[in-house]
Amino acid sequence: MAVSPVLLALVLIVFFPTLTSCSPADEFIQCLSEKIPSELLYPQNSTGFMSVLSSSVQNPKFLTNTTARPSCIVTATAAPHVQDAGLSYRSVRDDGQSFAVLDLARLRAVSISRGSWWEAATAWVDSGATLGELYYAIGKASPTLAFPGGACPTVGVGGFLSGGGIGLMTRKYGIGTDSVVDARVVNADGELLDRGSMGEDLFWAIRGGGGESFGVVVSWRLKLSSMVSPTVTVFNIGKTFDESSTAAVLAKWETLALDQSLPDELTIRVALQGKNVFFQALFLGGCTRLEYTMRRLLPELGMSSADCREMSWLRAMSFISLGSMDTPVEAMLNRTNNLGTYVKNRSDYVRRAVGKAGWESISREHLSPSGGAVLMILEPHGGAVARVSADSTPYPHRAGVLYNVQYAVYWCCDADGGAAAAATGRLDGLYGFMEPMVSSNPREAFANYRDLDIGQNAVGADGLTAYESGRVWGERYFMGNFRRLAAVKGKVDPGDYFRNEQSIPPLLQ
Repeated sequence: MAVSPVLLALVLIVFFPTLTSCSPADEFIQCLSEKIPSELLYPQNSTGFMSVLSSSVQNPKFLTNTTARPSCIVTATAAPHVQDAGLSYRSVRDDGQSFAVLDLARLRAVSISRGSWWEAATAWVDSGATLGELYYAIGKASPTLAFPGGACPTVGVGGFLSGGGIGLMTRKYGIGTDSVVDARVVNADGELLDRGSMGEDLFWAIRGGGGESFGVVVSWRLKLSSMVSPTVTVFNIGKTFDESSTAAVLAKWETLALDQSLPDELTIRVALQGKNVFFQALFLGGCTRLEYTMRRLLPELGMSSADCREMSWLRAMSFISLGSMDTPVEAMLNRTNNLGTYVKNRSDYVRRAVGKAGWESISREHLSPSGGAVLMILEPHGGAVARVSADSTPYPHRAGVLYNVQYAVYWCCDADGGAAAAATGRLDGLYGFMEPMVSSNPREAFANYRDLDIGQNAVGADGLTAYESGRVWGERYFMGNFRRLAAVKGKVDPGDYFRNEQSIPPLLQ
């Protein structure tokens, strides 16, 4: 469910040295037009401006009349356009200054190398491609290749990887960035770098350290996962939340992540909203073995062969994301967003089981079927993700984590702000109620679910993002890796060229 950015917003007032003479906003567009082909540049007064702006917006609250709009949009189709744009990230401007948007949605190529007996299969994928486009290309290339991505096909690959990326095969193959073996990045000096030229510190930082702090990653090389069988099995079992029996099933489910007998090939995630609860599984194997495993480890769920569906991995990802066996897999190529619903997200990590009594209390207090109940998605960890050290990538939520919690609340028709206040109030109420049940010191958060409510950057007297202000939110996303990320930032971008409300501050040494 995580929504990751395909649009990357950029400040007009920061330029590469070759563009420093073009500081006013009106001159800036003229300056860009000398570098960028006219068909890729959309000033505010152009006929296609609003359609391009809305095409990549994931949340309609950023398209209201009160939302600041960029002076122009650059729709890059190649890395040199990113270099020529020459601007730093900034998602929101409330100080009256102009800004532009660099839209990577047209940078969407996917190239699959099926590998050989001596070389692993890989994919080069542009940051503007969606997970659905990546899955489709992999599934068409080979029935035994896969990638451990998320469940939402419209999520941008660049955003997914820049925050770490978790999904239904994390237990078997790790998080998404564990599979990144190379990347192409435009740095603060406008240079296009690969792994060899950027150095291992920067390569470490971009694999989960946030997508707006170190440069613009234009493409990624991914090691693809090679499965033993071309057949996987899924089930989606829905229940009405019964305070006693369903709480007992959830309590038993919580313990499975640390059960050494649970095969890494099996992931069971849980979605709760109102009094509805769904247990959704992906098993890298056949139904017979899955049924045996479920009877042995989670008989309380009552799963049977009638719940099983065997299919290809590509079909499974389509079924999980789109919810229908009748929908063709080509629907995963759809990039259209539903802009009728506003959304607010938060996140947590659980390291100690909530337990039956805890789930009973959550049900009584917050799982109301009325009033637009908060959606909770529980993504299990353990397995491969837990066997990798917490500092191998910036994503630190590994050994000891039972599962990640993703919260989402939706509303629409918010003419007076009342619907937003009511919806976010429900979300904040559940988030506060969960505090004693989730991780603490710090209360961990998921970087792919950016949440400005946990802290925002402040600017120091030197004009740079203050390290101490960044620690407030940064240690919740990155824990002990935050200081190292800040040190890398200090080396590769000491002038704080790439920055926004939650970008990594430069730690100068």
